[in-house]
Amino acid sequence: MSDLYIIRHGIAAERGTYTRDGERPLTEEGRRKTRQVAKRLVELKLQFDLILTSPLVRAQQTAEILQAEGLSARLEVSDYLAPDGSLEAWLAWFNKWQRSHPDAPLAIVGHQPDLGNWAETLVWGQARDGLVLKKAGVIGLTIPGLGQAIANSSLFWLSPPKFLL
Repeated sequence: MSDLYIIRHGIAAERGTYTRDGERPLTEEGRRKTRQVAKRLVELKLQFDLILTSPLVRAQQTAEILQAEGLSARLEVSDYLAPDGSLEAWLAWFNKWQRSHPDAPLAIVGHQPDLGNWAETLVWGQARDGLVLKKAGVIGLTIPGLGQAIANSSLFWLSPPKFLL
């Protein structure tokens, strides 16, 4: 079993303010709140073996803040976590990763509605667009052994950032 922490990127520049959506950075408020959330996670004694992030600027900046606050020494970019990324492809990656890192906690940083839908699928077997992850919010799942993630994961944490600030 592995604990998976699903984290949405912090508050970013408004849509349409950048030519390409992937270039939208965190705002100053987004940086500040994300830093506060990261510090609270450290206070709660969380530590991730790896932070895997979407390639979009706002997600990478969120992951870098988490790393800078001491939540993980390792950070990697993954196209699976880009908007409309493939849960199935990520699960194939995860199963390989889990073989060499059994029981290691993992954090992924990405985007809504994908992250909420992924969590629903991992817990209930299908996405219904009902689980909304706020910016800089955290979902915690326990994923069972290899190859058993779909509809067999357990939700143990769903926290909007206001409960972590």
